[in-house]
Amino acid sequence: MVRAKIYFRCAAIGDPVTPIQVRPAVIGWEGKMRKIDLTIERSLSGEELLRRMKGWITVDPQKVIDLVKRYGFLKVLDDRDLVVECENEEDLEKLGEALTASFGDHVTLEIIKR
Repeated sequence: MVRAKIYFRCAAIGDPVTPIQVRPAVIGWEGKMRKIDLTIERSLSGEELLRRMKGWITVDPQKVIDLVKRYGFLKVLDDRDLVVECENEEDLEKLGEALTASFGDHVTLEIIKR
């Protein structure tokens, strides 16, 4: 497996940014008949985190997700960082070329050294 951080052009300030998860989502229930004191804390998936960036980045997150799926997948690493994982470096290089062809410098990859 080869990993890379993925950066997007910020719609507000124009700088390259990558979304991070500051803390896991907390999901609970509200009962109609009684109080339910149960919550579940879990991290977002890579796709969920990227979808929440709609409007905050200059590209359509769903189009990036669809393109990434051809070569690998999005993952939240260590419950914090959004990364792309591919089977090998060749797939990662092809993904980088496809992202550049589709989005120019609005989406870039930075390989994570192990």
